[in-house]
Amino acid sequence: LRTHQWCFILFNVLLFHALLFGADLLEEYFLRSLPLSYTDAKTLEIRERARKLDTDPLRANLSYTVSTAATCSDQEIFLLVLVCSSPENRTRRNVIRQTWGNVTDARGYAVLTLFALGKPASVTTQLEINEESQKHRDIIEGSFIDSPETQTQKMLMSVEWTVTFCPHARYILKTDEDVFVGIPSLAGYLLSLTQLEDIYIGRVIHQGVPDRAPESPGFVPAHQYSQEFYPDYCDGRAFVISQDVARKVYVAAEGVPLSVPPDIFVGICAKKAGITPIHSSRFSGEKHISYNRCCYKFIFTSSNMKEHELFQDWKETSDGEDCSL
Repeated sequence: LRTHQWCFILFNVLLFHALLFGADLLEEYFLRSLPLSYTDAKTLEIRERARKLDTDPLRANLSYTVSTAATCSDQEIFLLVLVCSSPENRTRRNVIRQTWGNVTDARGYAVLTLFALGKPASVTTQLEINEESQKHRDIIEGSFIDSPETQTQKMLMSVEWTVTFCPHARYILKTDEDVFVGIPSLAGYLLSLTQLEDIYIGRVIHQGVPDRAPESPGFVPAHQYSQEFYPDYCDGRAFVISQDVARKVYVAAEGVPLSVPPDIFVGICAKKAGITPIHSSRFSGEKHISYNRCCYKFIFTSSNMKEHELFQDWKETSDGEDCSL
């Protein structure tokens, strides 16, 4: 080939990669929110209350949790994974226990995976959950009926349980039961962070608009949230917060309406506490990432996973084979 032909080929290769990665780079580096100021008196108060939060009274007076066989040891947990699950989805929980949720160690650091549930409507299902909880000791159950309308309560319950019973967890990953999580790649990323506090990482949503349709399941009336846009927040299918952020969100939750979706609820609390969400395109958000072994060893999450996909993808990505750049 002649020189101009080689140049043309090289140009196309460079253009392909620019198009492939350009959008994510644009999101990650140019659309990142500016850090919030701590000069606001209410923000400073929330941060100070979170720093001095006494968890002993919370143990005796939890707002939501009525039963839990799950335990969090006194030793430091590097990554606590809280999977929001539907009470009826025992099969899906078992699949997670056998795949990515089976990881208890990442680069020598402890990982613990638990499931957050509300109460089922069926007495039979409740008996099955009691049996499951005693067997696996990884279920946190709230006192409210699990439904689409109580998912924000489940989120708040998870935060409350974490700051009360797992205060030594350095990072908390909140995720859903239909998500594949690459624990090794996520742990490697978290270990590389130089920022130690105010960690709130995920796929950031900018200028989310409140749902004002009364017939919609996600309806948020103007009197409960009057702003035109929500503050920046991380998509709720998977995001990571540090222990100090969990405490700040818990303190800031007072006065935030439970009618807003759970991920937006966390975003509002984070803004009140002076925390800026950090975008990472390695979280897929609502997207299902087409399977590729090396891609799945690099990304943190992929959504809308079927059970057989979890088994297959976990088996193939767990082998010792490295991937090229």
